Parts: sequence; C-alpha cells; structure tokens
Amino acid sequence: MMAIRQAYEGLMAAAVMVLAVLIILSMIRSVLGPRIADRIIAVNMIGTMNIMIIAVLSVYLDENYLVDICLIYAMISFLGVVVLCKVYTGVYLRKKRILADMEAIEANLSAQRGEDFQDSGQEQA
Repeated sequence: MMAIRQAYEGLMAAAVMVLAVLIILSMIRSVLGPRIADRIIAVNMIGTMNIMIIAVLSVYLDENYLVDICLIYAMISFLGVVVLCKVYTGVYLRKKRILADMEAIEANLSAQRGEDFQDSGQEQA
C-alpha cells in the first residue's frame, strides 16, 4: 500500500511540475504573441493551469478548502478574461472608427482637389 501511495504522490508532483513548465511557456507566449487575441488566450491558459495546480495540491495535501479557492479563482479568472476581451473590442472598434474617419477625410480631400482642378480648368477655358 505504501508503494501505491508513493507512486500517487510522485504522479501528483510530476503533474505540478509539468503544469509549472506549461505556465512558463504560456507566459512567454503572452509576451511574444503576435496578436492581442493570442495574449488573451495565453492569460486564460495561465489562469486555468493555476486552477489545476491548486486542485492537485488540494488532493495532495488533503485540504478541502483549496477546492473553494479553486472555484473563486476560476470566477476571477473568467471575469478577467471577459474584461480583457471587452477592452480589446473597444480598442479595436476605436481604431477601426479612426481609420474610417481618416479614409473619409482623405476621400473628401481628394474630391475637393478634383473639384479644384475642374474649376481651374473651366476658368482657363
């Protein structure tokens, strides 16, 4: 029975180590991600892996209150991702609106230049 317990503890320790390495890789992805969507997904992955580490530790340490902490952390992580998506959407829409305004200004200027050339051509004739 003792050998099974040691194998079980070794498996949980290995799971925590693998999750720690994956968290580090996700942090690198969140810093280097080419798009903001990649960064948001990496942050969500980090939160999920933290929840899994806390759950494994609750089984390993036989502490039931850590499961409650997992649930609270999951809710906070979810709200954080929702807020990041909302901010990203707002920034994207603002940038899109600015680009649309700039295109409208350029179209207006080119239309005015075209009218100016036509007016000057008619005056010379």
